[in-house]
Amino acid sequence: MTAERKIRLLIAFDGTPFNGWQRQKHDVSIQEEIEKCLTVMTTKEVALHGAGRTDAGVHAEGMVAHFSTLSSISCPAFHKGLNSMLPYSIRILNVQETERDFHSRFSAQGKRYEYTIYNGAIMPPCKRLYCVHIPYRLNFPAIDNCLQLLQGTHDFSSFENAGSRDKNCVSRKGAVRTIFTAERKKTGDYHSFTFIGDGFLRQMVRNMVGTLLTAGRGQITIDQFRQTLEACDRNAGGPTAPAHGLTLKEVLY
Repeated sequence: MTAERKIRLLIAFDGTPFNGWQRQKHDVSIQEEIEKCLTVMTTKEVALHGAGRTDAGVHAEGMVAHFSTLSSISCPAFHKGLNSMLPYSIRILNVQETERDFHSRFSAQGKRYEYTIYNGAIMPPCKRLYCVHIPYRLNFPAIDNCLQLLQGTHDFSSFENAGSRDKNCVSRKGAVRTIFTAERKKTGDYHSFTFIGDGFLRQMVRNMVGTLLTAGRGQITIDQFRQTLEACDRNAGGPTAPAHGLTLKEVLY
């Protein structure tokens, strides 16, 4: 009898043409595109399990997913075959056989996200799908001070959108997450916000960035940003920043 194998994929994608990672009934998703190719290759229906979900328009350079199969197709053959069938907006960077107890989501220890804005007067056209144009002046020292407040272990309910988790389940950690790194890097007129944490709630990074930009415009003070974090209430938070500025850079194991 052929033993079942577990295959791990490292995936990069341009999220522009997709309605997010997760398979959906009426919209095209990254998960569905890869599953269709795997089904053709193995002649069996394949369920792909990702390290998490990404919203429509969000990009990835280091998404991890796995599937189980009885197929004897080698990892190099999966790698070559998938990239020959998938749209150019999705690339498989690595394929490897992994331990049977590995799970792309539940084995993950954290994730690294990057959100990029362009703060110049005129957005370079070739960058418009991958960073957000903020043409007005920002108080970056205030933003950096607010970033420091996000580091550590907090209840991030103020930055959690609806549908993030089952709030009736009391056995888990709720909205408490630990952010190890929250920092900004400047390259010319580009500003990239890096967030490394043990987990992220739905649209949490986009909501944090939206609130940081509110502080950068002088609409709230640093103390008010702290109060927003401590309120544990989404109604206290700022707007959700656009999806296309966000990239999942790495899943940590």
